[in-house]
Amino acid sequence: MRLRALLRDLVWDLGHQRLRTSLTVLGIAWGTVSVVVLLAFGVGLERQTIKRFHGLGDRIVLLFGGRTTRPYEGFPDGRTIHLREEDVGLLQRQIPDIVEISPEYSDRSVSVRYGSHSANPNITGVYPVYSRLRNVIPAPGGRFIDRLDEAQRRRVAVLGDELAQLLFGDSPALGKRVYVGDVPFTVIGVMQTKQQNSSYNGRDKDRIFIPASTHRAVLGHQYIGNMVYRTRDPLVTKGVEKQVYEILGRKYKFDPTDKDALGVWDTSYWEKQFSYLFLGFNLFFALVGSFTLSVGGVGVANIMYIVVRERTREIGIRRSVGARSRDILGAFFAETFAIVGLGALCGLALSVGIVKLLGLVPMREFVGTPVISAPVLAATVSLLGLIGFLAGLFPARRAAALDPVECLRT
Repeated sequence: MRLRALLRDLVWDLGHQRLRTSLTVLGIAWGTVSVVVLLAFGVGLERQTIKRFHGLGDRIVLLFGGRTTRPYEGFPDGRTIHLREEDVGLLQRQIPDIVEISPEYSDRSVSVRYGSHSANPNITGVYPVYSRLRNVIPAPGGRFIDRLDEAQRRRVAVLGDELAQLLFGDSPALGKRVYVGDVPFTVIGVMQTKQQNSSYNGRDKDRIFIPASTHRAVLGHQYIGNMVYRTRDPLVTKGVEKQVYEILGRKYKFDPTDKDALGVWDTSYWEKQFSYLFLGFNLFFALVGSFTLSVGGVGVANIMYIVVRERTREIGIRRSVGARSRDILGAFFAETFAIVGLGALCGLALSVGIVKLLGLVPMREFVGTPVISAPVLAATVSLLGLIGFLAGLFPARRAAALDPVECLRT
């Protein structure tokens, strides 16, 4: 019975002051839109950036030769460290925590031709495991380099998708022969299109991949460009890096503590830094949106103070017939949360529409698609609850603390 009376009074009061209620609801709705859309934009940007970053590979480490900066065991500083393919096997044998590893030969001095079309891509010699390490996945119908290709030095090639488009246009490339210099190679695969915002020897879409043994035999490189490896767990990556310096330091006679002797790019470390960066972005977006929502909350609090003043005599009558302080508190809190809740529903509905419209704008490749995720909703609801509580607390306490006798005199 008490709940029914509370709801009846609530509906009557909100309907009695339609303009005032509508303007207050509009303020809460606009604040909700600010929070939801900004956070949704931040989540979409984060997901798109991580997706593009994974185009380079998942949790991989890139190892390059460097230049020493310290003398060691009679050898001067300033020596260039060149890595060899045999170092790949050396590291894999002596470091059990390395689960996958491949050398990477690179050459841009030779053109790749098909008919009258030619290009000068990065000709990359790798092991079969490179496909998993670097997310170079062949499109359906094709395949990547396998162990027999590597063991038998087969002249087979996998093309980046844009290189295949340049050489073959809309014609199928599988089974066709391209010429690397004057040497024919059979195309066994074309890479699936992928998003990639990080690179070190060019984008994969513009490369041609061949077996490392074939690369060495045809192009005659003595040294590899770099290695790519993955550890069994990101937590052991730093320890593995230390072992790599120690093992190669013994072989090439450089100080294992000389970090410039080798170049190491740990992508999992940079992915973690990206997560911290986007956490800061999202907190900033939430802060900006909360300012707008707080303005709406202040409007709700002001309206509730006005309601307390207008209903002072009514409060006195209720108190004189037995209403308790908590009954008065409950009534004003209910009205406050009704206004905030109505504004929140309107704001969420408008936010969904805005996010869907933004999803139609051709900007996905650069900033991603805004997403109203569960964390975004949780953060918005929590903020709305806090705003509603604070907006209703002080007016409700003031109403509950009024002296019934003084109220009746008003």
